[in-house]
Amino acid sequence: MSREAIRPYLISKDDDGNFRLTVRETRYNSQGYPLVTSHMQEETFKSAAAVRTFARDVFKAEPGQYDQTKSRS
Repeated sequence: MSREAIRPYLISKDDDGNFRLTVRETRYNSQGYPLVTSHMQEETFKSAAAVRTFARDVFKAEPGQYDQTKSRS
């Protein structure tokens, strides 16, 4: 398991071409093992930039807190 911190916001593209935001929360157990909870938001967006704007406005997200999955061909 990697010790690299998990970024709290994941931007992904669904099969219909819409972008989705998943909000992730990382907690640590008593041994220091990360426990990640993910919640995909219901909203869909036409671009990754629109997702970032939504995350910034609603969740106070900051630059550098995003991961983006690669779109499948």
